[in-house]
Amino acid sequence: MTQFTSQSTGLQVTSSFPSRIHNKTILLTGPTIGGIGYETLLSIAAHNPKLLILAGRSQEKLDAAVAGIEAQYPGTKTQTIIIDLGSLASVRKAVEEVQTELDIIICNAGVMALPEFTTSKDGFELQFGSNHLAHFLLVNLLVPKLLPDGCDASEKRIVNVASLAYHFSGVRFDDINFGAGKEYEKWAAYGQSKTANMLFSISLAEKLGKRGVKSFSLHPGGILTGLQKHVPEEELAARRKQYASTGNSLKTVQQGCATTLVAAFDPSIDDKNGAFLQDGDLYTPVKTWATDPEEARKLWELSEKMVGQKFEY
Repeated sequence: MTQFTSQSTGLQVTSSFPSRIHNKTILLTGPTIGGIGYETLLSIAAHNPKLLILAGRSQEKLDAAVAGIEAQYPGTKTQTIIIDLGSLASVRKAVEEVQTELDIIICNAGVMALPEFTTSKDGFELQFGSNHLAHFLLVNLLVPKLLPDGCDASEKRIVNVASLAYHFSGVRFDDINFGAGKEYEKWAAYGQSKTANMLFSISLAEKLGKRGVKSFSLHPGGILTGLQKHVPEEELAARRKQYASTGNSLKTVQQGCATTLVAAFDPSIDDKNGAFLQDGDLYTPVKTWATDPEEARKLWELSEKMVGQKFEY
């Protein structure tokens, strides 16, 4: 059990672990102002990291995020990298821009509930392709930067921002692309991608844990950000009402980034490698399709086939 709750903020989390942040290099995808990725970086910047690497699709938005960080925390060192998670070629190109040892990788970027069936540049349903496959490839290609020879990996972590939307669907191993779109349902597609995020952390814990790396997935909470831009307002209002009926309340973006930061820095969860977090603490998912090691193994092998590269540790 951690010391944090659903009301904890990102800054409260990082102020609890300044020594875990000082002089660390953190790479995060999806740092757009207004989202939890940006708030995650702001909370980290308060405690003198060595370098923040911002990876996103728009240079203009990356520059705005850097300016915002520097305005609040002058002297923070940053690097921006263009990455289109809808293109595996773009992921491979982005990796070439990382020329330094990494301490933390935060897979934060994502798309949600696309109203129409859309594919990535590689032909995969876009939510699965962007939310999972691109991050699968990114992380695995960055492992040599995370684990250079002779490094101390005891504080190295890989964080996958998932969602309680995993309830909507497990991974459809026989039909990732929903019958080439003929059977597409936007929430099932989103849920499939979020289940994949959780299974990815389980596999990373199993494969890299013996070298000291920890990996966690998490539900950040209900937060109003640009992630919901594809959801009609009336549908969004209905889902807010449904969410509230389960005893949950909407969070601010500062509260929304807190669980990510617990997953990235809290030493009290070191012995729970591969676990899922919610509201700043460990949480046991209720769907076995998101926790089954066999499902995680199958997803790893399928993902290798999809990206066209094997990763063995």
